[in-house]
Amino acid sequence: MTDPGLKQIWERVFSRLRNQHPDVCRQWFRDLRPIGKVDGSWRVLVDNAVQKNYLQKQCAGLFNEILQEVTGELVPVLFVEQNEQSTAAMSNGSAGQRKPSANGFICEDIIINPENSFENFVEGPTNRLALAAAHAVAAEPGTAYNPLFIHGNVGLGKTHLLQAICQELLEKNPQAEILYISCEQFISLFIESVQSGQCSAFRDRFRHVDALVIDDIHFLASRDRTQEEFFHTFNTLYQSRKQIILSCDAKPDEIPHLEERLVSRFKWGLVAEIQAPCYETRVAIVKRKAALRELDLPDDVVEYIARVADRNIRELEGAITNVQGQALLTDGHIDLDVAIAALGEKQLPADNSRAVNIQDIINTVVDFYNVKVTDLQSKKRQRSVTLPRQICMYLARQYTNHSLVEIGGFFGGRDHTTVMHAINTISERCELYENLRNDLNVLKKKLSPQSD
Repeated sequence: MTDPGLKQIWERVFSRLRNQHPDVCRQWFRDLRPIGKVDGSWRVLVDNAVQKNYLQKQCAGLFNEILQEVTGELVPVLFVEQNEQSTAAMSNGSAGQRKPSANGFICEDIIINPENSFENFVEGPTNRLALAAAHAVAAEPGTAYNPLFIHGNVGLGKTHLLQAICQELLEKNPQAEILYISCEQFISLFIESVQSGQCSAFRDRFRHVDALVIDDIHFLASRDRTQEEFFHTFNTLYQSRKQIILSCDAKPDEIPHLEERLVSRFKWGLVAEIQAPCYETRVAIVKRKAALRELDLPDDVVEYIARVADRNIRELEGAITNVQGQALLTDGHIDLDVAIAALGEKQLPADNSRAVNIQDIINTVVDFYNVKVTDLQSKKRQRSVTLPRQICMYLARQYTNHSLVEIGGFFGGRDHTTVMHAINTISERCELYENLRNDLNVLKKKLSPQSD
């Protein structure tokens, strides 16, 4: 960038974006390179099709508004790639086409976030297998794990991994035809093709790609004709050694009303689960997300966010956004008081030196109910054992920062769904049975630091 005037304009645009819209501004925006006015538009050079598609669909209006404020001219911003040489090619790229560049990338109106890369994915004990499998698929599509089926609860990083694979495949082969779509869009497009008599065009679109990536495949449930179409699409791609990547909220055999032949095919490759992140992983995620926003968070704020937003990554991101918004009222300054004002006062242990741990809970419960620790960790299902076990899990969720997976590990390696069921069961029974409420009150008093 050699034009001093152009550089000054861009610096002013970026400064206003960062100061007035910190929730939108991202670290990688610094790599955008302005070209200047060409044929009635203000053009900005981006690194790849993913960045271009994201900026054009998510940020163009905001850039237009700020540029008008800075220059006083009503000139639209157009994001372009290096290989777009002609005005016609650039103009076509701004129209939100399904192929946003000269490469083979196809995105059915789903925006791939450039931040959703492998570099920005925080590895932890609950996502290690899924991450390793995603790396393997990106390195050897169609051969390593085909299909790759990633499942887990909402907000745990499934979409991040799918988009990371797409970006890695495109970086290695810009000409790769990658069709990334939601299952709902797949269904809608299929219905439209049937109604318009364009089924051949639909099949041509989906069966001649290098990789088919579908988010939320569980929406195929109970849709017999769409399942039939997807079955044949799956077979065609698989036999051609083309990569298939799917995400879902449940395991293949737990998707209701899904044909058995599809269930069996989903298991042909690798089925990898992502579970809720543990506390240490949540701390790392908060730090990474804050860095991407160029947000300086003190350690105590990072730890506070990781403790209070403990269900999934989306909750963590929402908490960071709330803290960032609250900071606008304090001239951008962020400390623990700002975080508490943004997220509310949460019930955290007042004295970490005497914080209750799971072993405290287990010892208190087994003494109160006169059961053995080995019984709580066994597979026994007698009510005399299951009730104390469920109460332990319930209290562990209230008093500790352990994830559901970690809590389950203390009780014979039970999975997160079992722990969640136990917590919900005790919560519901507390509303119905006074005796149980009284028991819990006694146990909580025994666990209280003041009882020492």
